[in-house]
Amino acid sequence: MEAGELVLPDGPVLVMHARGDADLAPLGEVHCVQGFAPDHDRLAARGLTVTPELPDEMPFAAALVQIVKGKAGTMAAIVAALGALAPGGLLLVDGQKDEGIDTILKTLRAQFPISGSYAKAHGKLIWLARPNALPEVTLDWLTEPVETEEGYLTVPGGFSADGPDRGSELLVALVPQLTGRVADLGAGWGYVAGEILSEQEAITTLDLIEADHAMLTAAAANIDDPRARFHWADVTRFSPEAAYDAIVANPPFHIGRHADPDLGRTFIAAAARMLKPNGRFFMVANRHLPYEDALKAAFGTGRLLGELEGYKIYEAAKPKRQAPITGEAFTR
Repeated sequence: MEAGELVLPDGPVLVMHARGDADLAPLGEVHCVQGFAPDHDRLAARGLTVTPELPDEMPFAAALVQIVKGKAGTMAAIVAALGALAPGGLLLVDGQKDEGIDTILKTLRAQFPISGSYAKAHGKLIWLARPNALPEVTLDWLTEPVETEEGYLTVPGGFSADGPDRGSELLVALVPQLTGRVADLGAGWGYVAGEILSEQEAITTLDLIEADHAMLTAAAANIDDPRARFHWADVTRFSPEAAYDAIVANPPFHIGRHADPDLGRTFIAAAARMLKPNGRFFMVANRHLPYEDALKAAFGTGRLLGELEGYKIYEAAKPKRQAPITGEAFTR
């Protein structure tokens, strides 16, 4: 836009997968769609209009899609953005080379006349005008939930989309009998919580805390146990109404395409903060991830429940640095 190569039409701009730190000021009036709670919260704190799903107000003059790790998720967002545009409206797609922007460009170029593209550093912006009629192939870009053998609905393009990952299965198999208030940090589409609830009657409530809105929506569809409660929130900032007797977690360890063990460390610290003084924490992690020091820093005691098939399952107790449990979180 500064170079004069791109001029936006007048009117509001839809931003799909809007990132929390994105500079959107040059776009004018924007409506952001972001289902990942940390980014959603950061956008809202900046005073931007943001919702986890597409708004009812349509059409938009232009739409920007910020691509994500999985191609399926990006293409689904592109179809949604095209559907939110009036014919002739401008679609922009932005991303880094290591995120797959060149693959997205190749896919779009096979179906649409590309109006322009602009590359700088390791990023690229693509833009095109929405045709009156969308190619039939774009229907294939839409994603539908997949049902696993266990009867769970998963989120296409999301973590463990084909069924429960082996780490979660091992955690469910090795976690002992739990009682009272329990939480599942990073609950995904609900496999761990659903299996534990189906097997254990002494649990009074089980809070599923998940930052991805689509994942939590799937979890709510998968679990009809009245003891389950669904919280759309950033685990690291979530404050329960009361401390937990036990917490289970299969923490994520990727940001985009890059491994980041610090994510697991933040889950460990969050668990210590949310537990009762006599509460227990159960976590599964890939064997190569260095979480032992973080567990020792956050808990007074711990043990290895098992080391199987490339995974470690930990139990930790006597949480340190207890913080007050107060506040509210997004709840679904």
